[in-house]
Amino acid sequence: MSGEVTVRIAEARDIVATLAIYNHEVETGVATFDLYPKSMDEWREWYARHNRENHPLLVAELDGELAGYACLSPYRERGAFRSTVELSVYVDERYRCRGVASALLARIIDAARADERTHAIVSVITAGNEASRRLHEKFGFTFCGTIREAGIKHGAFWDIENYELLV
Repeated sequence: MSGEVTVRIAEARDIVATLAIYNHEVETGVATFDLYPKSMDEWREWYARHNRENHPLLVAELDGELAGYACLSPYRERGAFRSTVELSVYVDERYRCRGVASALLARIIDAARADERTHAIVSVITAGNEASRRLHEKFGFTFCGTIREAGIKHGAFWDIENYELLV
């Protein structure tokens, strides 16, 4: 099991697998501050908001399985923020440390750079996630600051770290 990572635009057939990846992180991790798993209806609505305007949703496949996904979403709803997008990258735990996140990030950054509507990518990561910090730095993101004890999950307060990349 050491195939090549393939990245493509997400399709409706990917909804179940991306939901499973996300909900696993909701239940077991702190990469998202969602406290409750998303329903299929909620995830379909989320999916429908991507691959339109400057909000791509990409998936990565490895060994014939969907291994992760990355998307750019609205950073804030106010019109002045339209050219700023927020990055999310999630990788199935079975496929971590195999180049999936790097392949996704490279392609999503390329998509942002190719879209004249996008000027900045913002990423908010949970403090202490060294793999995510290294990934962002590898792709040229700049650390912009920490917000202390921004959320509480699994009985503990967590800091968040903000990163940006101008494209």
